[in-house]
Amino acid sequence: MATQFADCDIVVTLRERVPFPGSLFARLPRLKLLIASGLRNTVIDRAAAEAHGVAVCGTDSSGTPPVELTWALLLGLARGIVEESTALRTNGPWQSTVGADLHGRRLGLLGLGRIGSRVARVGLAFGMRVGAWTPNLTEERAARAGVELISAKEELLADSDFVSVHAASGESTRGLVGAAELALMKPTAYLVNTSRAAVVDQDALLAALHEGRIAGAGLDVFDIEPLSADHPVRTAPRLLATPHLGYVSQANYTTCYRQAVEDIQAHLAGSPVRLPP
Repeated sequence: MATQFADCDIVVTLRERVPFPGSLFARLPRLKLLIASGLRNTVIDRAAAEAHGVAVCGTDSSGTPPVELTWALLLGLARGIVEESTALRTNGPWQSTVGADLHGRRLGLLGLGRIGSRVARVGLAFGMRVGAWTPNLTEERAARAGVELISAKEELLADSDFVSVHAASGESTRGLVGAAELALMKPTAYLVNTSRAAVVDQDALLAALHEGRIAGAGLDVFDIEPLSADHPVRTAPRLLATPHLGYVSQANYTTCYRQAVEDIQAHLAGSPVRLPP
């Protein structure tokens, strides 16, 4: 990549798919502006960028597409959409699964921020009992979202029929759901993660799926992307997976690339905009 960008003064990247460690900045002496779609990015060495005189800018990114994908995965799992559609189109068995109901079931949210709170509203519209846990969640915030505050992560996992992960990436959330947490879940429960791969221990989840200890999982994020051809995720049972599509929508792409152009114009004018926090 360094060879391809060696003569570039400006580089535009997509979300967190392109790591920019300090060693890469050192190999791009002409680089003056780096733009990454979205305002939060954990794979850019900001200190190295500053040391090499590289301005880093971002763009807005709507939370609507990941909310919608979360529900696409959850509903796909609950109603066996992939299995039933495949069977129908290949002359397989007719109605081979029994769907899991949403109405009256517990939806547990690990994270109740910008995206988690919107996922909660959809769950409430389905008539689900929605609860949420985060280390710092207050009764007031939970009440504003119309959900029940669950006092302990373990309680949420043990009581939920569907668990959806919406926690930000960081040292405090790495491995937030591991083997011990998965062991608390009902064998009929489903886990969906459209947040960050590191929040859920991928090896522990794959083991739980292979052993049938949970009913299924929906994933849009993975430890290494793209997945290798022989990655165990590709053949895991009870798994509905998509290739990190959460933010990939026409509206989001339109915003990202339009604002990337604006970032370039502002930089060239000497007044940079959308500097990430």
